[in-house]
Amino acid sequence: MPKTVPAKSVTEKGTIAMAFVRQALGSLERRGFDTAPVLQKAGISAAALDSDRARVSADAFGTLWLTIAETLDDELFGLDTRPMKVGSFATLCHLMLHTPTLREALIRGARLINLLIEDTRLELELDGTEAVIRFVDTGALPLERRIFAHETLFVMLHGLMCWLVRRRISIHKAYFSYAQPAWFREYEHIVGDDLTFASSETRFEFAAVDLSTAVVQTERSSREFLKDAPHNFIVKYRNPKSVSVQVRRLLRDTAPEDWLTFEGLAEHLNLHPTALRRRLEEEGSSYRAEMNARRCDLALEQLADPKRSVLSIAQSLGFAEASAFHRAFRQWTGQSPGRYRRDAK
Repeated sequence: MPKTVPAKSVTEKGTIAMAFVRQALGSLERRGFDTAPVLQKAGISAAALDSDRARVSADAFGTLWLTIAETLDDELFGLDTRPMKVGSFATLCHLMLHTPTLREALIRGARLINLLIEDTRLELELDGTEAVIRFVDTGALPLERRIFAHETLFVMLHGLMCWLVRRRISIHKAYFSYAQPAWFREYEHIVGDDLTFASSETRFEFAAVDLSTAVVQTERSSREFLKDAPHNFIVKYRNPKSVSVQVRRLLRDTAPEDWLTFEGLAEHLNLHPTALRRRLEEEGSSYRAEMNARRCDLALEQLADPKRSVLSIAQSLGFAEASAFHRAFRQWTGQSPGRYRRDAK
């Protein structure tokens, strides 16, 4: 019997679980590549790999993704019998772009993906008021590779879908043709909160009416989208005009000591504090989560400078004491600042 899991948020948005880092590195290890240079380029500590609590920033994982893709000449991490050569995602983007609605875009996208890869076939169909994207296993991939292949294909395709229509396409139900992985809680950020594992197939259901949504992106906007890839589909797609993205941009452009209070932020965005809190919750975020994600990114950047003391870094991030920074950093990454700095050398 399939196992339905009531999803519950236990992680922060904007960061990536170490489980996905390990899966990505497995593609290199299976081919005998040394993973140390790749980790170093991405700024990921090798010592954190074994920690299930450790997380990395979307930027770090994006760099890891690009580096592995370039090394293997395969944008699907070597998970399929046939490599998805570098440039395939850009071609997929342009092909789906020149269509009137999401329906035609998905039909085109599925056709191209089915030509590019061998072991998974994409199918689109209607089931009453629901549209269904089905991943059909046509090869004999080992379980570990099949799981990551399905995860990666969904993130790529769903990211494109949302970008094309400039809004998030909500997944109502998702079924997976494998048992619940240890990192299944991450799926609520990637897919949604109605998850069924150990199903007879992998499929994703969303409102059929969404298929008639107009494709609004252009060749001009696609250049910006592809320039930022793969960050666009690593974390859950957000409209560039969404409140959480506005908050993230404001935090990025302002020093931590100048960050606004929540009430000040609401005033800056011309929103009532209650409305701002609700909008952020609807987008799966919060002001505290966005501030912590930004602090984590800044901490990782500053720890790379051997001249900076941990105390000075803590103070620059708004921590009154180094001990408070140590506790926060351990929650973010699963290790201490000192350990991270030593391993990153």
